[in-house]
Amino acid sequence: MTRRPEPSSDPSQPAADEAAARDAADAELARLRAEIDRVDRALLEQLNARARLVQEVGQLKQRAGRPVYSAARERDLLAALRAANPGPLADDVVETIFRTIVSATRQLERRLRVAYLGPEGTFAHEAARRAFGPFVDLVPVSPIAAIFTAVERGEADHGVAPVENTTQGVVTETLDTLVTSEVALCGELLLRVSYQLLSRSGRLEDVRRVASHPQGLAQCRNWLERHLPGVERIETSSTAAAARLAAEDDAVAAVASAVAGESCGLVPVARAIEDRHDNTTRFLVLGREPVARSGVDLTSVVFTVRKAEPGALHRLLEPFARHGVNLTSIQSRPMPGKPFEYLFFLDLEGHRDDAPVRAALDEAAACAHSHRVLGSFPRAAAATGGSAA
Repeated sequence: MTRRPEPSSDPSQPAADEAAARDAADAELARLRAEIDRVDRALLEQLNARARLVQEVGQLKQRAGRPVYSAARERDLLAALRAANPGPLADDVVETIFRTIVSATRQLERRLRVAYLGPEGTFAHEAARRAFGPFVDLVPVSPIAAIFTAVERGEADHGVAPVENTTQGVVTETLDTLVTSEVALCGELLLRVSYQLLSRSGRLEDVRRVASHPQGLAQCRNWLERHLPGVERIETSSTAAAARLAAEDDAVAAVASAVAGESCGLVPVARAIEDRHDNTTRFLVLGREPVARSGVDLTSVVFTVRKAEPGALHRLLEPFARHGVNLTSIQSRPMPGKPFEYLFFLDLEGHRDDAPVRAALDEAAACAHSHRVLGSFPRAAAATGGSAA
């Protein structure tokens, strides 16, 4: 009969085995960290190689009189990197890293000044950071018309202005200012917008008043009516201002964001209270020079028609259908000083230099009372998440 081996009677053996396992783990950890250090040094070398190339690009742009910022180039670069990403890094992480790299190396050409609808901590602030990255000088201004003025006067190289929201529709002040401004449209950004209800206590029963920008209140109207019926609503100049108000008064809750809440020491009462969870705001990027075709563009144009002519609007729109030009948006705004007459804003797919677009615009202009092409610019790739409100 085979006898089983007697268990070791040496009490130090388990401790010795654990020590050996720790030593092996430490050795492997040291090896992996040395490999990470090697990769980091290689990354640093490649980053500086990229920076030197960008400096050469900047010199060429300066001699050719071309702008530093190219929305199409940055859009296509990031899209290509997402498509080539094998993981394990998620696509949005890769995009965030390379947005920062692009911003850091772009400033070697020239550090840009970008005007946005202030104050800090708003979604407009986040949109400007998303469009240009962290290595720019962001200039908060108010109202929206001041963004256009800052660009026109050269006080900012670019501006970022909200133009429409999926819940509340167009931003009328932006449309009205586009008509009289001489800025060029050079890009767009789609920013996902998510709101929180924030207060000092974080308790719903403590809320006696709700404060936010009118857009914030409107985009969360259904949630507020369900959970806080009859509670007074206070309109503020921005959601950031609402957060500051809530930080001063226990009875006030702000419709704002996690970032705004953290900066003001507030606690979430509820998260994601927007009525539509695809809530997205579209921003226009403003500049002083028209941009060339990118292959995936939008064109914005404004028309007026003769009020007394039956079928005038039909004749205005018909050339676009005939030339195969897709209209993505049609908006109307009252014409200043002319009661019940309207400006018609059209967004259409394609660049004004594309042959079908050019033909359709020429024929529509012949039917219109007046027209003006506001600009052609690269389309945004997709909506990106927002963290400030």
